[in-house]
Amino acid sequence: METKIVKGSIAYINDCEDTLVNSELGIKYFPKKGSARTSLEEGFAKEEIYIAMDINQNYKGFIWIIFDGIFHSFPYLHIVAVNQESRNQGIGKNLLKFFEDSCLKNYSKIFLVVADFNPDAERLYKKIGYIQVGTIPSLYMEGITEHLMMKSREDNK
Repeated sequence: METKIVKGSIAYINDCEDTLVNSELGIKYFPKKGSARTSLEEGFAKEEIYIAMDINQNYKGFIWIIFDGIFHSFPYLHIVAVNQESRNQGIGKNLLKFFEDSCLKNYSKIFLVVADFNPDAERLYKKIGYIQVGTIPSLYMEGITEHLMMKSREDNK
């Protein structure tokens, strides 16, 4: 599906919250009512959230990029989420491409973490050139291991 990625505005917080809490990531990390919203408010305040829209300007998903997130030097993909009815239509891949295109022209490396409960996402990241550079047990939640993944500008050519 053709999408346009635009700078997020707080007007989309309800859509983003619904997308996040109805994802596997949201179910694991934001089980307490309102916790996803509180987190998203921070992302919007820092202007780090971007929205995927279809050609009719309908919301489809979002990506949260922290540009100096890893070691205060490299972009970090904090969250990528696609609303339930738009999954498996290429929107997540478009959001990832936006992340890579936006960041790899100015930075030599980009990073993300993927939880051990999400092997499908890990396979996708590896398929598009990310390599695992470490594991971090219980980073965000006790008992969940995160795999730190990196992609270099040279790998994106």
